[in-house]
Amino acid sequence: MRGYEMGSGRAVVKAGISFGSALAMVISWTANKSLLWVIVHGLLSWLYVIYYALRYHFRLIG
Repeated sequence: MRGYEMGSGRAVVKAGISFGSALAMVISWTANKSLLWVIVHGLLSWLYVIYYALRYHFRLIG
């Protein structure tokens, strides 16, 4: 049972990382329409998603 729990935790982490990258790329494309920025923001993933939310949704930065 212990091995099963550990394996499912890895699956969640992998799914979270890929979802964060996809979300960042979609937000980037919607905001900038630039393939270069899509790639950069996809690599930054959750950092860009959090920045975008604070900057444009909550208006806390800038």
